[in-house]
Amino acid sequence: MFTSSSKAIIYGRHLDVAQRMLDFDFLSGRSSSVAGIIDPNAHRVSVTKLFFGKKEILISIYPSISDIPSDPQIDTFINLASFRSATSATWEAIHSGIFQHIIIIAEGIPERDIRDIIAYNESNTKIRIIGPATAGAISAGALRMGNSGGSIENIVASGLYQKGSVWFVSRSGGMSNEMFRVIGTRTDGIHTGIALGGDRFVCSTFRDIVIDYQENPEIAMIVILGEVGSRDELDIVELVQSGKVTKPIVAYVSGSFAEKLTTEVQFGHAGAKANADEEKASYKNMKLKEAGIHVPESYADFGDLIEQVFSGLSIPHKKWEENNVKEKLIILKDRRLTKFTSTISDERGEEVLYNGKPLTSYIEDASIARVIGALWLKRELPKYALDYINTIIILLADHGPAVSGATNTIVTARAGKDILSSLVSGLLTIGPRFGGAIDGAARTWYESIEKNETPEDLIIRMKKSGNPIQGIGHKVKSKFNPDGRCEILRKLAQDIPSSTYLDYALAVEVLTLEKKWNLILNVDGHIAASLLDIFTSIGMTKDEIEVYLDAGICNAFFILARSIGFIGHALDQKRLGEPLYRTAWEDIHYGE
Repeated sequence: MFTSSSKAIIYGRHLDVAQRMLDFDFLSGRSSSVAGIIDPNAHRVSVTKLFFGKKEILISIYPSISDIPSDPQIDTFINLASFRSATSATWEAIHSGIFQHIIIIAEGIPERDIRDIIAYNESNTKIRIIGPATAGAISAGALRMGNSGGSIENIVASGLYQKGSVWFVSRSGGMSNEMFRVIGTRTDGIHTGIALGGDRFVCSTFRDIVIDYQENPEIAMIVILGEVGSRDELDIVELVQSGKVTKPIVAYVSGSFAEKLTTEVQFGHAGAKANADEEKASYKNMKLKEAGIHVPESYADFGDLIEQVFSGLSIPHKKWEENNVKEKLIILKDRRLTKFTSTISDERGEEVLYNGKPLTSYIEDASIARVIGALWLKRELPKYALDYINTIIILLADHGPAVSGATNTIVTARAGKDILSSLVSGLLTIGPRFGGAIDGAARTWYESIEKNETPEDLIIRMKKSGNPIQGIGHKVKSKFNPDGRCEILRKLAQDIPSSTYLDYALAVEVLTLEKKWNLILNVDGHIAASLLDIFTSIGMTKDEIEVYLDAGICNAFFILARSIGFIGHALDQKRLGEPLYRTAWEDIHYGE
């Protein structure tokens, strides 16, 4: 069922469960089994930090199953949703076509819902579904699903970090954890252990699992712990008597003391209630024994009988790697979360790395755009993107001393402040009215196309709102006096594979120019559209693009470029020795 390459998706933001699975992986010597976590309340794909041993790793958080990237090793779905949403999450997993195994942890799911899932699965998908109301399952040394196995100390004491040859199944998760230790100390250890779940109707039965493991050559022996209620254990009697199962079985059905009670008793599991003789523990134990299955006289004798039967198989006990495990346990108990996360650069080695590549490798091209690609976008950018970014840095570097940012820089420099203070003074003026239009235009083009809004509809909507279209319009330049910078940008954009956003912006310009001659697609509008086309062309997902837009990446290009100009103005004032600036009275209207 499960291998050391199996990967699981956890439904529900249960980071504690994910961490326990990763700790098991670390002890077992396998790679991370947690391929991601689904948080239906998440708005977009993100990451969270967890430990693998002492090292922190990033685990992806997905809003839904449809966001999971293709990976053939992802075969297990661990459903930790509440009983209110567990059914819908299970159906989503079934219909996704991704998973071979589904583990339903939730208790209290309506019986009708589970019966519908069982009927559909048997007729159509035939996925191995375990639960509901299960603690999970564990394949020793391979995959831990949910909290199966209990504490890390119990996992170590039971030897679950390396594979044995004894297969175990029970309804109970708590009793499974106890039996793992019993089996681990008396045999070569557990191969796979499954808690089927305590509800009246469960998706996999003793019969289903025993048939699977009869065919598995790695399994030498089967151990079953049943309970009062249902006739599932009697199915095993039929399989043995018909010769379909030939491997040695040690089984015991608990709950015989209930027959001594004078009143009817409902145990903790919904299915643990005897309504007929064949559902009683004593009856089922008798039938198991008559079929030639090894049955102890009481639970207290269970471990001894398991050891006795295993000894007759002539399978040597494996020597547990205790020293190695002790070292790993020390690591698990001696770790702490870091305070910061950085995925773009690393200075710990002999040479600083930009996005995993040596700093000196970027000097060969002498391209600031390539560094931006590494540190901002975490990508090696193609030539068309490098050329475009390098060009906009040049075009945006300065727009003269009269613009507010440059003026503030100059005033601060003339007040005797240092370069840093002067630069910051200028940068702090950047916003919706100065420099922020690139972000606004990008958001406009992006959202309009996402909503399938025509250019005509966009113009009508913006007119009703009373707001101008950012990226459209210029105080001086017009249809008859074009901006040379726009012509340069438009020519460079011809090399970008995707032109969706620029084509849309230009279609808007056609309509706005019919209304007024200076309502051109300006530099901000051009840059916003072409940056979106670049993002699309280099393979960014919609989630990635939205994250960058929300962060203000388009303005970041303006901030970087204009910093060059602001520093220039500050240095210019220092060089000229300009005095403290004071605004002349005639430039101020002193109103009452």
